[in-house]
Amino acid sequence: MTITALMPVYPRSGVRPVRGEGSYLIDESGARYLDFASGIAVNILGHGHPHLIKAIADQAATLMHVSNLYGSPQGEALAQRLVDNSFADTVFFTNSGAEAVECAIKTARRYHFANGHPERQKLITFKNAFHGRTLGTISATDQPKMREGFEPLLPGFDYAPFDDLEAARALVDAHTAGFLVEPIQGEGGIRAASPEFLKGLREICDEHGLMLVLDEVQCGVARTGKLYAHEHYGITPDILATAKGIGGGFPLGACLATEEAAKGMVFGTHGSTYGGNPLAMAAGQAVLDVILAPGFMEQVTATGDRLRAALEQMMPNHDQLFEGIRGKGLMLGLKLKSDSRAFVAHVRDNHGLLLVAAGENVVRVLPPLNIEEHHINEFIEKLSAAAASYELPA
Repeated sequence: MTITALMPVYPRSGVRPVRGEGSYLIDESGARYLDFASGIAVNILGHGHPHLIKAIADQAATLMHVSNLYGSPQGEALAQRLVDNSFADTVFFTNSGAEAVECAIKTARRYHFANGHPERQKLITFKNAFHGRTLGTISATDQPKMREGFEPLLPGFDYAPFDDLEAARALVDAHTAGFLVEPIQGEGGIRAASPEFLKGLREICDEHGLMLVLDEVQCGVARTGKLYAHEHYGITPDILATAKGIGGGFPLGACLATEEAAKGMVFGTHGSTYGGNPLAMAAGQAVLDVILAPGFMEQVTATGDRLRAALEQMMPNHDQLFEGIRGKGLMLGLKLKSDSRAFVAHVRDNHGLLLVAAGENVVRVLPPLNIEEHHINEFIEKLSAAAASYELPA
């Protein structure tokens, strides 16, 4: 037998973490890595945050799981807290971002079914998006690398260029249910939508009675200095998918919706065995305790500004490699002039710095949201040394 015990769907690096301390990961050999990847925007409080760990441990000792056949005081409390701090009126808890997006798709379609328009089942999505790895979420993207070999995919999706309002408008017809869009594309290369684009999508939805569905799995939960990135744009969605940072490292996602948007989601229309389990709810509450504390969001914004300024000062010293910087808050992307994946491997293996590659030769910089000045200084030192020692591909 040649196949590995772990199904070989990931090209795993040689880094094998066994422990985390704040903004650092430690591998089997004891080597320390500055973690500015955060589990791809998941570990927003770093590793081993005492409040999060205590909440999980206390809940694990009390009650970890019951089915959704019973009342959920834990789920009701976290849902109410999200409602109180967002546009939403109601919440469905999931275990992942892909599940949250699946629920969002179903909610949008079911809304029109409940209104007597079952023909309105098509969502307009955007090129280079990433919404997950289920059949539904890969059907919502136009990327061949995720779709190849999994056909036939699900019908009901059209694709427009990202940030092209007129192209999106041209796809609206009698079968359109709404738009599904990331305010800031993560996997697609840290591409932030323009205000005109998102505001225009909101206006089209209002004009035609459509659903504006936001995928904030990566850009949400304080990552940009707001609880959700759409707050920067002065618009509100009808439905929103959130995950990653909301559990601080514990598997947790959610689909948020207005009362109107969720009118079709009645008994029997959706479900989850593990979604909303007490352990996940404790993790979510602990994360919100920290990020909703006075001054936290402002600190993320200030830290993001300092990090961006430090990068802008450093990059001209290595202009053979760096082309520019993108993003908001602590969701930043470095545009490279060559292969970003090769550079990410170089900084990881030779300089002990963990980053994440993305589309368009972008390196994602996604540190924990509670980093301090000395972490920024160490990051710039390591990144600059890596850029100086990097040999560009021939």
